[in-house]
Amino acid sequence: MAALKQDGRDVTVMSLDAGNGDFVLGWEEWASLDDLGLPALKVKVDTGAKTSALHAFAIEPFGEGHRRVRFGVHPVPGRDDIETFCTGNIADRRQFTSSNGETEWRYVISTRLRIGPREWPVEISLTNRHAMSYRMLLGRQAMPPETVISPALSCQQGALDYDLYESLPLRPAVRRTMRIALLTREPESYSSQRLRDAAETRGHTVDIIDTARCYLSINATASAIHQDGKALPFYDAVIPRIGSSITRYGMAVVRQFEMVGSYCLNRAAAIGMSRDKLLAHQTLAQHRIPMPMTAFAHSSKDSQKLIDLVGGPPLVMKLLASTQGRGVVLAQTETAAESLISAFRVLDADFLVQDFVEEAAGSDIRCLVIGDRVIATMQRRAANGDFRANLHMGGHAEPVKLTREERQIAVKAVLAIGLDVAGVDLLRSNDGVKVLEVNSSPGLEGIEGLSGRDVAGQIIDHIETHVKSVLPVPRKTRPQDTDALAEEESDEAAGTA
Repeated sequence: MAALKQDGRDVTVMSLDAGNGDFVLGWEEWASLDDLGLPALKVKVDTGAKTSALHAFAIEPFGEGHRRVRFGVHPVPGRDDIETFCTGNIADRRQFTSSNGETEWRYVISTRLRIGPREWPVEISLTNRHAMSYRMLLGRQAMPPETVISPALSCQQGALDYDLYESLPLRPAVRRTMRIALLTREPESYSSQRLRDAAETRGHTVDIIDTARCYLSINATASAIHQDGKALPFYDAVIPRIGSSITRYGMAVVRQFEMVGSYCLNRAAAIGMSRDKLLAHQTLAQHRIPMPMTAFAHSSKDSQKLIDLVGGPPLVMKLLASTQGRGVVLAQTETAAESLISAFRVLDADFLVQDFVEEAAGSDIRCLVIGDRVIATMQRRAANGDFRANLHMGGHAEPVKLTREERQIAVKAVLAIGLDVAGVDLLRSNDGVKVLEVNSSPGLEGIEGLSGRDVAGQIIDHIETHVKSVLPVPRKTRPQDTDALAEEESDEAAGTA
């Protein structure tokens, strides 16, 4: 036997049988880094290397003071179609010298390593080992004191299987820190602050980004989003809260995030459809979703026909770009309706004409839908003398209980528009519930305060389930350089930063 000693730690290299109390490792072993979401790694055990190293790419520090790091791993050699994205706590940043004399600054993370029945804390440096046949190198500094190395044997602590990665997306998601972009021009609003707090409470990092200050680099190989003179980093998820005044530009920014691979809570096309009231109503009608009788025309010569189509006055006129009750007018008489139509035509403004549901008595129901579930509800009632129930227009809210049919219609409307999170406004009429509008950026203050539901938290939970920890990305793989087995770590890590 031969004993190596480093930093007070004995590691024995043996050629005979070990004692019962020894932890025997072969020249290669199967290991798990469960905290990183890596259930199976083939590790080379190298007593000639002081430190351990893990294959990583797209290495990026984040968080306050850059105390954490996110990175991708190709855990299966020769399978670049399997990518796992991990986050870890930064223990240090050191300069390493490879066996060929090249130096490299690396982040060192602290995590837990499991081999066989044992698990213990280790420090591992992050570096790109794509050309190496082992995705992890286990150095002697990470070995328990009672470790005995048997260089003639392999996998003394049992075998794992790379098939674990094939089934990993089907299992409950491994919670990992995400970098989230919140697109908004109102960073101090209640909704923005609640979404940020909910994400940070779950350990995620949130950057609040002014949508209007983003600019885009669009090309075939490296499209990017920029702000303040530099490219924005990759975001796991994007929460778009696009104001109606910049809908078109906001959609372009969201599309750019979609192009670079970020999960967008609401996609650009769905946001655009929800903002285009004509398109939204046409889509709802196509899916047989009940709504107030709606008419649209371009020529002012057809004013009377337009009024007749919705059953005559009283009727509601809406600008296609209206929001929060603005641009919505009630015409009580035919003369008033004709005058408003003429005025809108002079302004060259597109608008809808809708039947006024008088029995709703100035009230509607706001449903907050996430995915395929109604999460929270409230009934909004208009202020005295107004027919618009929007809270921004002076309305007030009160609790309400939905019927099963109303819940189904609300969810069906959101799915028809293609949104993941939306507010749906319903009217109760004499001939059943009707969908008034689907809102892609619903406010959270009123509905959270009244319902007592953690809507912001459930939005973040929804994002977590849609941002996978293992992302299959088809790409052309290159043959592994299995002959290049001269591992690169040297005994010394020269310097720290």
